[in-house]
Amino acid sequence: MEKRQLGKTGVFLSVLGYGASPLGGEFGQIDENEGIQAVRLAISKGVNYLDTSPFYGRTKSEIVLGRALAGLSRDSFFVSTKVGRYDSAHFDFSAERVTKSVDESLGRLGLDYVDLVICHDIEFADLDQIVNETIPALKKLRDETKKFRFIGISGLPLKIFKYILDRTDDVDVVLTYCHNTILDTSVDSMMDYLVSKGVGIINASPTGMGLITKSGPPSWHPAPQSVKDAARQIVTLCESKAVDPTAVALRFSISRDTRIASTLWGMSKLAEVEANVVSAGNAGLDAPALLEEIEKIVTPVKNV
Repeated sequence: MEKRQLGKTGVFLSVLGYGASPLGGEFGQIDENEGIQAVRLAISKGVNYLDTSPFYGRTKSEIVLGRALAGLSRDSFFVSTKVGRYDSAHFDFSAERVTKSVDESLGRLGLDYVDLVICHDIEFADLDQIVNETIPALKKLRDETKKFRFIGISGLPLKIFKYILDRTDDVDVVLTYCHNTILDTSVDSMMDYLVSKGVGIINASPTGMGLITKSGPPSWHPAPQSVKDAARQIVTLCESKAVDPTAVALRFSISRDTRIASTLWGMSKLAEVEANVVSAGNAGLDAPALLEEIEKIVTPVKNV
């Protein structure tokens, strides 16, 4: 498994990261035992980055991931969890809450420390609070207790990253999602800036929250119909060539820019791990002819 440097942290992450939200049942019921085995299989295949949150399954993801990590060598994985989001509409980025949240997550994960703590979906918060209260509280906690190593921020709108990074030097990592996909490559507009700030970059949701999948996006998906129609055309094109569209989506996200350290993919099944590990390193999915046909479909709706 290829590994890339995470900004200035000195850490190298696997290009495929294990998204643990499905372990919380975010996308339907799971077999917990298989989920545990899936985590261990991924690590054995060279996937060293795992991401969770107390929001995923309302703490269940952390609990199941903790069971999966029990007994494993601590230097075999890099794990991130999050603070600030605890339910669909429950956000609390106060110093008191995020400090308590770190301890709660450590207890559920069964770890003495996590590698990265990410402020979760900060676009739903007062960004000045993130700068002036949340991040200073996390920095103080890290420096005094060593309960985690790095501080990150995550969210959907790209502009939030610049707002935060222009006002503090205490962020080590940004986690962006849905902006490094077949349909949306708008993260490109931020890459030079993010690199200039020395932050590590993690990507998530290479299918655009389910757009590039055989089953299609969920009913609540916010994309306009024109984008959903283009996504369906891409899926149909890939299937006509006997190529898995999700494999193409994953490989596209991983191969575009090596400054992105890792791309997260939610997994809870052994078969998913096996398939994604293969897709992550399959340069055959970079077929120029296929990508040219895809680009023709995408051009009218690119970055919409």
